[in-house]
This record gives sequence, C-alpha cells and structure tokens, in this order.
Amino acid sequence: MNDRLHGQDLLAGLQSQAESWTPAHTLRWALQTFGDRVAVSSAFGAEGVTVTDMASRLGVRFRLFTLDTEFLFPETYSLMEAIERRYGITIERIYPQLSPEEQDRLHGPHLWERDPDQCCRLRKVEPLRQHLRTLNAWITSIRRDQTSARAHARRIEWDASFGLIKINPIVDWTSAQVWDYIYRYDVPFNPLHQQNYPTIGCTHCTRAVSAGEDPRAGRWPGFAKTECGLHGSSSPQSET
Repeated sequence: MNDRLHGQDLLAGLQSQAESWTPAHTLRWALQTFGDRVAVSSAFGAEGVTVTDMASRLGVRFRLFTLDTEFLFPETYSLMEAIERRYGITIERIYPQLSPEEQDRLHGPHLWERDPDQCCRLRKVEPLRQHLRTLNAWITSIRRDQTSARAHARRIEWDASFGLIKINPIVDWTSAQVWDYIYRYDVPFNPLHQQNYPTIGCTHCTRAVSAGEDPRAGRWPGFAKTECGLHGSSSPQSET
C-alpha cells in the first residue's frame, strides 16, 4: 500500500469486523497487509511487552520502535536490552531533535516542572510524528479502560492526528488479562511494576502510586494530565 490516503478506504469495510478479532489475528493482519510499513510502538510497560511477545509468536519479521526521551528509568533501558536478547530484534530508538542540554538552553531547566505538555511535545509527540511519516500504520498497546481519552478506541482505526492507520490489538483487554499473559508466557517486564509503578514514563514525571489511587495518578503528579499527547482524539468516531 503505497498511498497513505487509501488507509481510510481500507478501514471502511474492516473496522466493525475487526472488533471481533483476537490480538493475534489483528497483528497477523497488520503485518501481512503493511509489511515493513507498519511497526509496533512500545514504551515497554506491561501492555507493551505483551504485544511484543504476541508479535514474536507469529513467526514473521516485525519492526519495534520506542520513543527514547533520554529521561527513562535505568530499569526501562535494562528491559529494552532484555527484550532485544529475548526476541532477537533490534529496537528502533527514536530520539528528540533536542538533547536534554539543548532543551535546557532553549526552554529553561526542568521544563517538565513548568510545562509538561511542552516537554512531552518536544520529546515524544514531534519525534513520533516524524517517525510515523515513514509508515502506513502503527501498532500500539493501549487499552480502553486506561483513560477516558482511550475509552472509544477501536481495534483498527484512522489516526487523524498523525495521518495513518492505528492498530490496537489489546484494546478490549483488562489489566488482569495483560498480567495473566505475562506470567503464562514468562514475558520480561519492568521490575518497577512490582514497586507500585503501574505505568512508567520518564523519571521526572513518574512516581509510585499509593493504595487506592488511580493507576495513572503516578504520571505527571501535580498536574491535571494523564496523557502525553500520543493518543489524543484521532477521529470523529474514535478517541484514542
């Protein structure tokens, strides 16, 4: 599929049907349909390693990329190395245009403390936008019950924010299903999950959560912010 504009036409006859697909079927369809023009996106949380393991079981080559903000936890970098060894794959690391030092000079130190949206835009959203311009589709590990912004996500949908097809194989899964899969298949995961970090982002904007808190409470503490901007409203019929 050479013309990305054909993506919306492709979805017209498949979107409703795809809601009944299994994650494995969804991944197989994506890889067969788009080949090297689709890639799995992962931040290597529990959901991300689950989708990576699922893709590895299909027996076909797949691309895997991550947004390396250069502010990730040491445990996350160690997990990435473990994933590469486990699956014999090279993770494509996508970096921001600005180094941390350049960002400090241009925007002032500790931008994440003053304007986390701007920091996320510089270190995540714009690098992702540039990378997705090289693809016809991307595969995520989002789930509907994670945030209100993801509640209406479809298994396959048109991502109007970035202009390509977005594929969400485990969109209808629960956290319990994710962890059942991880333990069943002995999938490597970030040890911070066992230290009350349900979701893990950058070191500056992630903390452990306390009993009874929302799982996303540890992201951007002190701000009314639960998304970094990668999964905003993407179409009239799907908010991802």
